[in-house]
Amino acid sequence: MRGRVRRLLPALVALCPLAAVEAAAPPNAAASEFVAATLNIWHDQQDWSARMAVILDALRTLNPDVVFLQEVLEKEGLPNQAAALAESLGCAFVFTSVDPSGAPKRYGNAILTRHRLVETHEIKLEPLDDYRVAAHVRLNADGRTVDAYVTHLHHTKEGADIRARQILDLLAFIDSTRAPGAMVLGGDFNTTPDAPELEFLRKRLVDTFAAVHSASADEPVTTLNPAKGHSPCRIDAIFAGPDLLRAIASEVFLDAPGAGMIWASDHFGVWTRFRWVE
Repeated sequence: MRGRVRRLLPALVALCPLAAVEAAAPPNAAASEFVAATLNIWHDQQDWSARMAVILDALRTLNPDVVFLQEVLEKEGLPNQAAALAESLGCAFVFTSVDPSGAPKRYGNAILTRHRLVETHEIKLEPLDDYRVAAHVRLNADGRTVDAYVTHLHHTKEGADIRARQILDLLAFIDSTRAPGAMVLGGDFNTTPDAPELEFLRKRLVDTFAAVHSASADEPVTTLNPAKGHSPCRIDAIFAGPDLLRAIASEVFLDAPGAGMIWASDHFGVWTRFRWVE
């Protein structure tokens, strides 16, 4: 693996005590199911406080076990956006960035969870001047181990070779940090899940949205928001290992404006509901 894996847990515990995570899980949570969601939050574009309220409403309704966030920002006058969401939801979180801790501006990815955190790591993806990262969190979800990963790949249309290289780094990172148990990956891949550069990812993991909607594969689906000037394309996805978690439902969410006709982001989110394979 080209990048260097770094362990993040001590800093995380200082931010979010584990006891708070355990208390956040609702008493009626279905132990036989696991819900993951991913969303590119569009950093601080437009009215972040109004958009944050829309995002929080959707996440409270969905009540996911784990949330993958991309384009998370912190800077002077703007506390870390993942931290703000996590505090409002009663979750723990990890945030990873190529920008060093203490820098005046940090931009990256985050994972939020309402479960107990066991271990976490981060890695910078090559090429290093592309400023892309991946993060890992190991969860204890009602006594079951889940390794959860988030990433955000290179963005240019002509950058397929860069994304392919980053996928190889990502898979090596997964291999070096996984424990026996389930595995889920969420992120903004900046290409469709069936793109050639994601071939090695598809060989090992399941595109959960496609798996659930295989019978309606011809129906157009987008996770890019046309109201924000994007051409329709499904570039945000949740992948999972094929063994312990079976996707039983998966949908796009935040694909309509919230209160006050406020859009949550220039992306729509994706959620997947899994059932544990006994």
